[in-house]
Amino acid sequence: MFLNLSNHPSANWSEEQKNAAEQLAGPIVDIPFPAVDPYASEEVVSSIADNYCQIVLETACGQDSLVVHLMGEMTLTFALVQLLQACGIPCVASTTKRVTVEHDGIKSSLFKFVKFRKYTLL
Repeated sequence: MFLNLSNHPSANWSEEQKNAAEQLAGPIVDIPFPAVDPYASEEVVSSIADNYCQIVLETACGQDSLVVHLMGEMTLTFALVQLLQACGIPCVASTTKRVTVEHDGIKSSLFKFVKFRKYTLL
C-alpha cells in the first residue's frame, strides 16, 4: 500500500506519479494531511503526530508492504516521519521540477513530478 498523507489527492496526480507510487508499494490510499495551527505548541504537534501514526498503523493493518508519502507542515511531518520510521515504516517525499510559464505577461509556475525520495538521515 502506498499511503498518501498530503494535501494533494492522488486523483489529481499525473499518470507518471501514480505509476511511480504503485510501483513502489501497490495501491494508493489517500489520507488528508491535517491543518496545523501556526500558534500550536510543540506538545500539540506531538499529539497530532501520535494520532496520525495510529491512523496510519490502523489503515495499513495486514498489508504486506507499506510506504507513506508525507508532505505537509514541516514540524508535523518531521515528528510523524520519526514515529513511523521507529515502527519500521519507510516514508517518502515527492520531488518536483518548477516549470515557469509566461502568457500575456503573467508568470505562473507548474510543478512536474520527478520522483519519490526517502526521508533518511545523512
